[in-house]
Amino acid sequence: MPEEEDTFGLSGPVHLTTVDWTNPNHQRSVAASLVKGVYVWQRDFKRIRKGGRALAPPWWEAFHFQLHKLLIDKDDSSVFGAIYQLTSVPSADQAPRYVIAFRGTIPKWDTFKRDLKLNIRIITNRLDHTPRAEAALQAVRDVVATYGSSNVWLAGHSQGAAMGMLAGKHMAKTGVFLEAFLFNPPFVSPPIGRVKGHGIRLLRSVITAGLLKMKHHQPGSSFPALSAWQPRLFVNRADFICAEYIGYFEHREWMEKIGAGEIERLASQRSVGGLVVHAIASKMGKPSSEEPLHLIPSASLIVNLSPVRRRDAHGIKQWWGPNLLLESMVYNYSD
Repeated sequence: MPEEEDTFGLSGPVHLTTVDWTNPNHQRSVAASLVKGVYVWQRDFKRIRKGGRALAPPWWEAFHFQLHKLLIDKDDSSVFGAIYQLTSVPSADQAPRYVIAFRGTIPKWDTFKRDLKLNIRIITNRLDHTPRAEAALQAVRDVVATYGSSNVWLAGHSQGAAMGMLAGKHMAKTGVFLEAFLFNPPFVSPPIGRVKGHGIRLLRSVITAGLLKMKHHQPGSSFPALSAWQPRLFVNRADFICAEYIGYFEHREWMEKIGAGEIERLASQRSVGGLVVHAIASKMGKPSSEEPLHLIPSASLIVNLSPVRRRDAHGIKQWWGPNLLLESMVYNYSD
């Protein structure tokens, strides 16, 4: 039942009665809950669950946050994000003072039509040229400018993770590296994650690097400049939307081991599909970045190995469980 899933006391991390801000598992659970709060707030608004019937507030109040500001898409008036402020002042430096959270797609017609258009923008690498992305970026800039960059978190799920990736990249290019919790971030790529071996990826890397060499691509792009930013990417192998991040980073390490690191350092900055889309968009006079949004030089990759139903592999709920079986790897880019 949707209302049961939106009720914190029935579906939320009620086991987390006290937050240890130095504990990565607690950080993950809180970040995921704040993202869930954005989903529930949008449904509260549409279902007019006001006053005592509103289900969203417990998703942040349980962790001593207050709602600082809602982020509204001016095209469809939907709530796509929220800025939360921590009301208590813990001693741990790892505690955020502000969290900017973005939701993903909601499969209801009043929001789905707009969300679907944005998902297409993610695939065609044109998310930043939308009013929602512009509002998200401005919100992040305002929080950082007003309150400083320390102890400010970004959090997002699915489409919202792409929004968080976009905002984090923009800030990193200015030398501001925000802590980011990106759940099930979309990786725009053919579904080759289940193919064993590195043959297909090797071929793709060689083709991509070759195309870039033909275009006289200069390695001194913004990609290496992002290497100091290390967002946390939370993925599930059973989720085809984000699972390719596993192969992306593992293949980069493998290429280094076989002595082909220079090829992969170039190829990992672009994708064949992205180059094609950019070329088509340019001919049509539409704005499109040649640098794919989903590609990132450095990251902390957290893979959920806990058994979940396939239909839940892309869900936000999987990320606040108390006893998850997780595999973590840190990948640092070196030019």
